[in-house]
Amino acid sequence: MRAEGEKKQPIDQALVRQYVIAAHGNFVEVEKLVGQEPDLVHAVMNWGGDDWESGLGAAAHTGNRDIVEFLLARGARMDIFAAAMLGEVEIVKSMLKWYPNWNELKGPHGIPLLRHAAAGGEQAASVLEYLQTMKLEAV
Repeated sequence: MRAEGEKKQPIDQALVRQYVIAAHGNFVEVEKLVGQEPDLVHAVMNWGGDDWESGLGAAAHTGNRDIVEFLLARGARMDIFAAAMLGEVEIVKSMLKWYPNWNELKGPHGIPLLRHAAAGGEQAASVLEYLQTMKLEAV
């Protein structure tokens, strides 16, 4: 048991790796791992270079809405890539004011924002349409 005010130890990187890999599509494993270590919802993996990926990011770029919703409900921090995949057009619009070169934004593995919206399928069609319109206006 930790004394009051004592910081928790960092999460083992092998566990973070297992979690992020699972978040690409294994809901049962994500649920189990987050149950075992709730702080995993904030963990990120550095795959090398500038390729950082969270469980939320993994689930977002693979279109796994159930995992994204599960992680958000447990305190994962919403980002523009997850918002795009979920079809949250108002969140995406409000965040884009901070990214004038939004078409250069890259998520995990260098995956662009447009592909995250496309991964959301029909439920993210409004975001995809909005981004495609913005892309045409920028030309």
